[in-house]
Amino acid sequence: MPPTKQLTIGDLSGRSGVPQSALRFYERQGLIFSQRTSGNQRRYDRSTLRRIAFIRASQRVGIPLAQVAEVLAFLPEGQPPTREFWERASECWRAALDDRIARLERMRDDLTYRVRDRGCWCYRRVWRRPPPPGRARGRRRAR
Repeated sequence: MPPTKQLTIGDLSGRSGVPQSALRFYERQGLIFSQRTSGNQRRYDRSTLRRIAFIRASQRVGIPLAQVAEVLAFLPEGQPPTREFWERASECWRAALDDRIARLERMRDDLTYRVRDRGCWCYRRVWRRPPPPGRARGRRRAR
């Protein structure tokens, strides 16, 4: 089996859409791994792209990086997440995500109730209050 092509940090950034600074951060956190050349440049295995996809997907649904790191610690270095791995991780996080969704729905319902049914106190206080004397709403005072 021929060796896989190693990616530079620029290649990895371009292909994953993740800034180089974030990739360095992920590496410091132990989420991804690189090898160094004799010139001390980072080289990443192509499988790192799948690890990054897993990290980004987890972040999009609100999973903290610390929890992502805990789950990725079960994968050997250089091994990409498999479908089975994704399924097990999603099972672990499902209850937390369901709880978060329920809290967000309660917040939305509370906000809707305040605005529609009671009239939002912030609306009455901020938007209905007349501007101070000598100042027109929406204009800044000249210095």
